[in-house]
Amino acid sequence: MTPSIAHTLLRWLPRDGRPGVARRGLIVWGMALLIAVFQWLATPQEHPLVYSLVYSYAISTSIWFFSDPLRIALHRWLRTEPPHFWAFTPRTGAYMLASIVLGYALGTAVGDAFSGRSTWALLSLSPQRFWGFWLSSLGISFGFLFYFYHREKGLDLERQATEARLKLLETQLEPHMLFNTLANLRALIATDPPRAIHMLDRLNDYLRATLKASRTDAHSGAHTLADEFARLRDYLELMAVRMGPRLAYTLNLPAELQRHAVPPLLLQPLVENAIRHGLEPQVEGGRISVHASQHGASGLLIEVTDTGVGMDHSPPNPTTPNNPANGSGFGLAQVRERVASLPGTGRVELSSPPGGGTTVRLHLPFIKPSAAQTASP
Repeated sequence: MTPSIAHTLLRWLPRDGRPGVARRGLIVWGMALLIAVFQWLATPQEHPLVYSLVYSYAISTSIWFFSDPLRIALHRWLRTEPPHFWAFTPRTGAYMLASIVLGYALGTAVGDAFSGRSTWALLSLSPQRFWGFWLSSLGISFGFLFYFYHREKGLDLERQATEARLKLLETQLEPHMLFNTLANLRALIATDPPRAIHMLDRLNDYLRATLKASRTDAHSGAHTLADEFARLRDYLELMAVRMGPRLAYTLNLPAELQRHAVPPLLLQPLVENAIRHGLEPQVEGGRISVHASQHGASGLLIEVTDTGVGMDHSPPNPTTPNNPANGSGFGLAQVRERVASLPGTGRVELSSPPGGGTTVRLHLPFIKPSAAQTASP
């Protein structure tokens, strides 16, 4: 099940619950195949393999539907919280037991309709065998629930650790830029007051956007590409005051992508790297271009390109962990961590052709904005 198909089929669920539901569904279906083959091999003379497959998939899918996606859809009534929607309470325990019983009954009815037999007749013919089947299904189902609960809790703890690590990276990156800006502002106050006022206005806008982003959860979807590009514009205006005509920039964000959710401070480290390591070492400066586009049906491509000195102006040193010449600088490492923390498959590509210039490409999963995001100003 591809991410786009899963997103379409599960769009009636909360956004942060969909990836886990799709992942657990694939695990359940894989195990259903193994259970069907095992049951058929145990008694191959009683029925063909297709009967075992239908019964196994019907029962497994029914129990999974009631205990997983429907559980998340009813999370307010069950009083469970995102992102994993799991909790051990009397209410959820009763719901899980009911889900297993109803799922088993529904899946058995589907298998009986397909095979033309009656599993319930086994209750009178061989009660011991009937209850053996039922108890084994109950045990397998509770085993899956126990495994999924601990797995999702582990993923949630990993997500929280990633968030904490990214927040720490933000606190390390922001003061560096702020101190440089204040130093330039102090010099301009004495030599060019109008220009200093313009720089102070840009700094005010930038700090306001930074404060807003610092209060935004990277996984909440509240920070969009429009916010990120607005913050980039404030930052580049600050740098333009400092560098003057040596810095030119282009920001290209199509209207249909403005509401696409991204982690805060995703692009600024790339732009700051481009200025510091690409344009500033070059006497004439250069241009920075940031372009976002939809890549295929399920991908988002963001390109940050500069016309600076490139990465071949100094020999790479593999022993230096934060050497921008080998693509392992602090800003790029931060961006790689942010991309890795996103749901789905994302990657960062870096290229610098001989003669100068560097391009960083971010390949991100494309997520259509929710109705609430689309309606927000």
